[in-house]
Amino acid sequence: MANAAMGTANHGAARKLVDRAMKVPLLTLERERDLTRRWHEDGDERALQELIAAHGRIAVSVASKFRGAAVTFEDLVQQGYVGLLKAAMRFEPSRDVRFSTYAAWWVRAEVYDCMLRNWSMVRVGSSANQKALFFGLRRLRSRLDDTLDGDDMRQDLAKRHGTTLAEVEAMEQIALNQDLSLNGPVGEEGSAIRQDNLVDGRASPEDVVMFSRDNETRSRWLRATLKHLPARDQKIIRDRHLSDERRTLDDLGRELGISKERVRQLEQRAIATLCRSAVSARRSGMPA
Repeated sequence: MANAAMGTANHGAARKLVDRAMKVPLLTLERERDLTRRWHEDGDERALQELIAAHGRIAVSVASKFRGAAVTFEDLVQQGYVGLLKAAMRFEPSRDVRFSTYAAWWVRAEVYDCMLRNWSMVRVGSSANQKALFFGLRRLRSRLDDTLDGDDMRQDLAKRHGTTLAEVEAMEQIALNQDLSLNGPVGEEGSAIRQDNLVDGRASPEDVVMFSRDNETRSRWLRATLKHLPARDQKIIRDRHLSDERRTLDDLGRELGISKERVRQLEQRAIATLCRSAVSARRSGMPA
């Protein structure tokens, strides 16, 4: 509900911007020349305001090409007005050029730069070729989805903009995909966030420390208990359970001069003794 209300409010603000820009009448050539002269020769700020207001539709037109992008429509329109102001500051009334023609370039430059600055946390690029490639890829979005000629188009873009295919593919990942917040909702209900799906399956640092301490404690218990076993039982436990290469009952029987069944019986007895000693040590509060 909150998102819907915000979207309605944003739509209303955008509508007001468009209506305000479109209601200002177009200037005649004579009126335009009079305003630019008054501004440049006399510094008349009222003339400047009227000149910019009359060309606000240019800012709206350029910003409209990027509706639904990373930057809001209102911000793009405001940036377009910055372009109009820069155009008014640099326009030379003596040249036989309409102000709208001159201003359109500045408006596009400001809106495009705003898009590039805010599109992604990854720096898109500042060179003229990279900027042209960014917007070229956005214009060709639907055609690039066609796997039949997508590779050929990428090759053509690389050649046209003086870059490599790898750079075109890297820019494509940025230009055609927007950043996603880990705190953004997942699904229509929005009850979960993307961060919930990034749970680390590994043990936590606390668990790692506790596991390590437990292992050290068990090792001390085992070493202390082994000392109380007969030498033959110690050898059986070490060779059967504490060695990298576990020996067989038959192998140990031949070495010790007893049957493999007797080795098995001694092994079970030793293990039972170790278990009882470990429990006893734990109950007595043996230091970790």
